[in-house]
Amino acid sequence: MLSKPKSRQVAAMLAFSGTLVPVAGLHKFYLGQPLWGVFYLMLSWTPIPRVASAIEGFWYLVQDSEEFDRNFNAQTGVTFKSTVEPQNVNALADALRQLESLRQEGLISDYEFEQKRRQLLNC
Repeated sequence: MLSKPKSRQVAAMLAFSGTLVPVAGLHKFYLGQPLWGVFYLMLSWTPIPRVASAIEGFWYLVQDSEEFDRNFNAQTGVTFKSTVEPQNVNALADALRQLESLRQEGLISDYEFEQKRRQLLNC
């Protein structure tokens, strides 16, 4: 379950269910934050986790999909939409090929290659 992308709607539904049922914090377990989930469970006899769950459920719904993915799906390997314009794909591919040839020739280290590759792909 930790490797699957998390759904914003499911997280919000679980958070809102924490306001209605005596057990709050299920959304924290779903989102891969078990320590927070245990904390919510330990405080279930108080109104604190219910209020926090309601606020978080609302927060999950008002976030756009990209922000939710950035916050909760980054470690799952979920790919994000590319920010490279279609007309720049060839230039980016050429730059990556040149970078690879520099690495193969031993002019840059593997670490330098990886840093520059990430820099090119994040633009």
